[in-house]
Amino acid sequence: MTKTWFITGATRGLGKEIALAALGAGETVVATGRNAENVELALADANAGDRLLATTLDVTDAARLAQVVKAAIDRFGRIDVLVNNAGYGQLGFFETLAPEQVETQYRTNVFGLFNVTRAVLPQLRAQRSGHILNISSIGGVVGFGGAAAYTSSKFAIEGFSEDLAIDLKPFGIHVTIVEPGFFRTDFLENSSVKYGEVSIDDYADADAKQRAQYGAHSGKQLGDPAKLGQALLTIVAAVAPPLRYAAGSDAVEMTRNALKNRLIELDRWRELSESTDSNASVKA
Repeated sequence: MTKTWFITGATRGLGKEIALAALGAGETVVATGRNAENVELALADANAGDRLLATTLDVTDAARLAQVVKAAIDRFGRIDVLVNNAGYGQLGFFETLAPEQVETQYRTNVFGLFNVTRAVLPQLRAQRSGHILNISSIGGVVGFGGAAAYTSSKFAIEGFSEDLAIDLKPFGIHVTIVEPGFFRTDFLENSSVKYGEVSIDDYADADAKQRAQYGAHSGKQLGDPAKLGQALLTIVAAVAPPLRYAAGSDAVEMTRNALKNRLIELDRWRELSESTDSNASVKA
């Protein structure tokens, strides 16, 4: 059966390639972005015809979101796959971030994702089926320094998704957290990534080094966005899809190291951890 995909942030990067993969597989797609004309232009090569509904959407605009979801259901009758992809990277050391920068990061990456999920869930529950793909990051698995706002926003998505998966299981709705490593998108380009606005001497050298490293790495990332789009088709088709999907060999390696280090630390401090039980004997 043909599925209808609802994809946010489909103008470029991962969202664009996920939309192209779905359209290439014969699916119908509701592709959203901040400008509908740019979405249509990005997906023009798919020659999707009536299978594509490209529309303007800012995920922080709840009123507009309700209109877009209604239009999607009016057009295609249902929504089967929700891809929460819209977001951006706010890098910079925590003290160098203006409060407004942190709030805007959360307004888009976290509360925007909440808004879209809240708007689509009634349809998925009514169908007693569906699949939510929340695009997190390897930065939602492990911190890597100089990105406190971004990584914490992705950690929030991880916790939200894990709990949501439990809540929605009785309704036949799957949730998968997609954790990409570094993919060859414009994520690190000046048109997308943002850095701290507060100048602090103690961070000056590290900040300059970080910007130079990321700038040099842009366009050379290991991950292929088109291949991720194809991989997500496989996950959506799976009878028992994963709760978490690490995308890219770099993501796999970093996740393995993070889990290994966490187990080492857990075992090292196990006796002290268990000593806090009410019936535990406390050693002097």
